[in-house]
Amino acid sequence: MDPTLVVLAAGIGKRYGGLKQLEPVGPDGSALMEYGIYDAIRAGFDKIVFVIRPEIESLLKDHAASRYARHVNLTYVVQSLEKHLPDPAVVTGRTKPWGTGHAVLCVEDSVTAPFAVINADDFYGAAAFSELSSFLGKLSDAASNSYALVGYRLHSTLSDGGTVSRGVCRRAPNGWLAGIEEITKIERHGVDARYVDSNGTEQILDGDTTVSMNTWGLAPSVFDLLRERFEAFFAGSQDLETAEFYLPTAINDAILRGTVQVKLLPSTDSWCGVTYPQDKQLVIEHIQHLVERGEYPRDLWE
Repeated sequence: MDPTLVVLAAGIGKRYGGLKQLEPVGPDGSALMEYGIYDAIRAGFDKIVFVIRPEIESLLKDHAASRYARHVNLTYVVQSLEKHLPDPAVVTGRTKPWGTGHAVLCVEDSVTAPFAVINADDFYGAAAFSELSSFLGKLSDAASNSYALVGYRLHSTLSDGGTVSRGVCRRAPNGWLAGIEEITKIERHGVDARYVDSNGTEQILDGDTTVSMNTWGLAPSVFDLLRERFEAFFAGSQDLETAEFYLPTAINDAILRGTVQVKLLPSTDSWCGVTYPQDKQLVIEHIQHLVERGEYPRDLWE
């Protein structure tokens, strides 16, 4: 069975100021996520599952129908605030999605085989999808507790437009993931990066640090893990109007408990993405450069 690609497209885009999932950046008007879909199809993925907000469902479906729907099987899953909640009554006042961990949990009914996860607003490079397809093809058991993560150099994932959140990775001597910590409000600091920790102390991160950009290879066993951790998150959060349930945090907890292992797949490709309006022109230039080098056709779906 060919692997499935889950695209996290439910983000609000508050910092960007608009629907960045469909922002045209390619010479033919392609959105950034279309390059990931194109690379995934080339790597053998035969099904795309979009995690979306209900208010953008028709826009995404119309966009797909006009561009790539004929090339791959498509499914849409709404990340509703009430889904999988132990007590839906307490979410009064919350408007933003619960986060990436909850987004992946929402696709449980649509994914029965090993699958990959990406963000809709990031460009990962073709090698990431080839690596994930190869890894997932070796998972013969849906209950497997072996996962994978494609890692990128921190310095190449920062934005000059403002701070970002990244899953900072610790590599074990055997090349597997020893741990991952979701750190928010990271900013560029020369060739390195910096952030302020919970104690108010400035911390420096080496620019070559490996970070997660939510490029995962997972088995369906992850859904039980996420359900358990989401219940714990829900019970332990002090502010249920703003707290987020991060996928890296849930998997890190399982790594530390020894219930899963994650193969770290370092990427040699250049990442780019749209977090702030200032990022768009850099992304356009990056895609144009790749088109000129012949890595992508000018008209992606012709």
